[in-house]
Amino acid sequence: MNDRSAIGMDVAAGRSGDIEARTTLVGDQQLMVAVKRGDESRPPLLLFNGIGANWELAKPFLEALSDTKAIIFDMPGIGGSSSPRRPYRPSGVARLAARLVADLGHQEIDVAGVSWGGGIAQEFAHQNPRLCRRLVLAATSPGAIMIPGRPRALLRMATPRRYWDKAHMTKIAPEIYGGSFKNDPSMIGRHVEGMFGASSVGYVYQLLAMVGWTSLPWLRSLRQPTLILMGRDDPLVPLANGHVLARLIPNARLEVIDDGHLFIVTRPVETARRIERFLVHER
Repeated sequence: MNDRSAIGMDVAAGRSGDIEARTTLVGDQQLMVAVKRGDESRPPLLLFNGIGANWELAKPFLEALSDTKAIIFDMPGIGGSSSPRRPYRPSGVARLAARLVADLGHQEIDVAGVSWGGGIAQEFAHQNPRLCRRLVLAATSPGAIMIPGRPRALLRMATPRRYWDKAHMTKIAPEIYGGSFKNDPSMIGRHVEGMFGASSVGYVYQLLAMVGWTSLPWLRSLRQPTLILMGRDDPLVPLANGHVLARLIPNARLEVIDDGHLFIVTRPVETARRIERFLVHER
C-alpha cells in the first residue's frame, strides 16, 4: 500500500438516491468510495466496514441516516477496490483513510467501525486525535487479545467462500451472525443480494492485517467521546468485549442491541438512530 496522498482521476462513477459511488486513486491504490450526502455544516461520518464486505452491504444503514454525511470505501481487494500490491497493517489502512479524507477536503470527521473495521477505526482515532472528533465501535473488540467467539463460527470466517457462494452464505449465516439471521431467515436472502464478492488475496490480506494487532496498550490514551454498540447474541464477538472497551476507553459508554453480529444490517434504522443521537444531539 503506497503512502502517497495524491488523488487521481475518477475512472468510474455511479449515483443511487443520496449516495454517489466512484472509483478513485489514492496514491497507486484504486478505491471504490461511496459518499452519502448530508449536512455539510457537521463533520461527516467515516465508516470502516467488516471483513470481506463491499460498501453496498452498508447501504441500508447509510440510507437510514437522517441528515449525516457519510463516507465509506471498499478495502483493497474487496468489492470495487483493486487488490493491494502487498500485505498491510491497520496502521497503513488508517493512513490511507486519512489521506482520502484530506483529499475530500475534510478537516474534522467522526469515525465508525464495524467488526474488523472497528479495529481500523480504533487505529485511526489513535493516529489522528485532532482529525477524529468522535468514535463509534460496533460489534468489535480490542483485536488479537480479546474474549473469543464460538470456535465453529470463527472457523467459518477463515475463508471468503460465503462472499462468492451465496448458497453457502445462506446455510451458515445463522450460525456465524446469530440474532435476526437466526430468528428470521428471510433476512439472509436480502443480505446475500447485496454481496459483490471479495478476492481471495484481498480477504487473506484482511485476515493477516489483524494478526497480532491489539489496541489494549493505548486504549486509555483515546480522548474521543466513544459509543460502543454490541449485539446481545453475537457468536463472533461476544458482548463481554464491549465491556472491556468501555472500561478502558476513558470517555466511552456501551449500548447493547438485542440482535446478533450484523445489527447494522438487520437493524439499520435503530443503529442509525443511536449513532446520530450520539453524534448530533449529545454534547
